[in-house]
Amino acid sequence: MPNVYTAGSSLLPVQKQADQDLASMGALVLSKALQESRLERPDMLIVSNMLADELESQKHLGPLIASAAGLPGLEAFAVRGAMAGGAVALRTAWLALMSGQLESVAIVGVERMHGSEATPHLAKALHRESEQSAGHSMISINASLMQLYLDHYQVAHDSFANFAVNAHRNACSCSHAVLQKELTAADAMQSRLITAPIRLSDCSPVCDGAAALILTNNPDLADGSGVQLLASEIATDHIQFAKRPDPLALEAARVSANKVWQRSGLRAADIDFFEVHDAFSIMACLCLEAAGFAERGQGWRLALEADIFLQGRLPIATHGGLKARGHPIGATAIYQAIEIARQLSGNAGANQIQRPIRHALMQSIGGAGTTLVTNLFGV
Repeated sequence: MPNVYTAGSSLLPVQKQADQDLASMGALVLSKALQESRLERPDMLIVSNMLADELESQKHLGPLIASAAGLPGLEAFAVRGAMAGGAVALRTAWLALMSGQLESVAIVGVERMHGSEATPHLAKALHRESEQSAGHSMISINASLMQLYLDHYQVAHDSFANFAVNAHRNACSCSHAVLQKELTAADAMQSRLITAPIRLSDCSPVCDGAAALILTNNPDLADGSGVQLLASEIATDHIQFAKRPDPLALEAARVSANKVWQRSGLRAADIDFFEVHDAFSIMACLCLEAAGFAERGQGWRLALEADIFLQGRLPIATHGGLKARGHPIGATAIYQAIEIARQLSGNAGANQIQRPIRHALMQSIGGAGTTLVTNLFGV
């Protein structure tokens, strides 16, 4: 079976893009990624976005961005996976390249979120009849999940503070991060209460962003870094929380991670760092447990004991993560993948992990643990 290599990438700073539309943002990062690569034109373009329908009145993003980038006639389409759309695009590209039917695939993630206008539309990732109609949002569902965790395991909320501290510290040295500001544990615990027990420090910000990554199965087209996408797997859980036997298990994260371990022959102990979906600190904790890096009820300890810090035992959010780099929904997983490639190739600058590293795991979540995509990268 062929190997899948990185061939080029580009990203915009995560910030409000008031002067650019989706087409120009997507075309810009795609064109720059192609310039960085050895390709003039990919065989396929896959676009990830969640909110263009609702906030931009725009569908058909594949041809929209291909046309704006000067690539008419290109095979181009969009994929969906709620907040995990970018990771679904990675999985789709990986499958296409592993099949041998194509030689190169460009992936573009792009999102303009229009501030608070996005909030009710993000809730559409929840079950309409039982959750949306009851007034639930992504914040309220994650707040319920966090309260359940704190009560079930008898853990204090301040044990989670280092998830935010680490993310903000790493974002301070990341030029494309939106929240380049140090945060102490005391700051985190004194931040504004959003929906108990979740505070502002537990949540990722609403952001605009665009990123592009080109993958290839032709070693002659690879970027020379040796970075490969080794495995990509998806699993899902009941969209209705009430149907999950154990909401704290994050079963789809466990299943997709186990499929990656089985395919690759690796295990959690072989992973050097983990780009986790830390849209909420509780999700970062649950992913650490589900992927096998911590026992059930113990994920918070990796934060409390600084194991997740940049030079810790298992660094996470090495460029600020969703919490501080920002979470431009459809583009988020592409940012994660590019950051992983930079780490593995030794090009992460001030955010570089200062020890030899070979393997990185990445998890992306759609909804509240409903769609889980696990991607494994290595050199």
